[in-house]
Amino acid sequence: MSNQAKKQHHNILYAIIGFAAVVIIVALIGFFTLGRDPELIQGQVEVSEYRVSSKVPGRILEIRVSEGDFVHAGDTLAIIDAPEVKAKMKQAQGVQDGAAALDDMAKNGARKEMVQSAFQLLQQAKAGLEIAEKSYNRVQRLFDEGVMSAQKRDEAYAMFKASEAQVKAAQSQYDMAVNGARSEEKRAAQAQLERAKGAVQEVNAYIGETVQIAQMDGEVSSIYPKVGELVGTGSPIMTISMMNDMWGTFNVREDQLNGLQVGTEFTAFIPAFNKEITMKVYHMKDQGSYAVWKATKANGQYDLKTFEVKARPTEAIEGLRPGMSLIIK
Repeated sequence: MSNQAKKQHHNILYAIIGFAAVVIIVALIGFFTLGRDPELIQGQVEVSEYRVSSKVPGRILEIRVSEGDFVHAGDTLAIIDAPEVKAKMKQAQGVQDGAAALDDMAKNGARKEMVQSAFQLLQQAKAGLEIAEKSYNRVQRLFDEGVMSAQKRDEAYAMFKASEAQVKAAQSQYDMAVNGARSEEKRAAQAQLERAKGAVQEVNAYIGETVQIAQMDGEVSSIYPKVGELVGTGSPIMTISMMNDMWGTFNVREDQLNGLQVGTEFTAFIPAFNKEITMKVYHMKDQGSYAVWKATKANGQYDLKTFEVKARPTEAIEGLRPGMSLIIK
């Protein structure tokens, strides 16, 4: 081989070696730069919510708010038309009125006319007893003198005793008319009235459910039915978000916790604002076996649990909304 050919061969060899060196250098640079980028943990902003629903079924008569409105506790949100509840109210009111009348009658006793009539019957019975007693005494004297037969004396005595019984019966009727019902009957009438009042109060509570009011301040995030639609018992009508109670939720593998615990403060990045905020952990919970992250290394592999970490901003962030992303490096 000539010197010229050897020289060309060496040049080609040097070029291959140089190209390989460049490739190795680029790979090493990529490994040490890209491979060392911090691992990101993404979470999102959440907010406390409560659902507005009714205990009674009915038709949506009116919705007085719109999605996005801020409402205060006590504001009227929706009105439900429930004619069945109104009918129940009339029935319960009728039962209460009847029970109240029976209670009054038991407490007040008989009417004046009945008391007067019982008194007249008692006086009549006493007059009859007086006559029967005089007749018996007269017949007894005649019997003692041997003028009257024993049969006549016995008949007079029977009339006398019958008149005594009539006086006792008339006295009992008069006392009952004056004193009214027995104590047991009065208690029974009172209990019936209280039961009827309880039924009216129950229906009143259901009538109150036809007007839905806000229980706490918040923002109307969702409205489900339209005006005119039927809603069942417990069916959600709308959802209210309490914007003053926000937090961030993160799902973190246990090897990424790095000592994170309740009370720890960390920095999170909000892409929506392009700024960082300080957050404080207030809740940590194991997600369970269904949320296990499994290692893929062939040697020495083990399972790593995932934890739900909740943290609140240490200061209020203007414009922070549920659903916004939070990034932890």
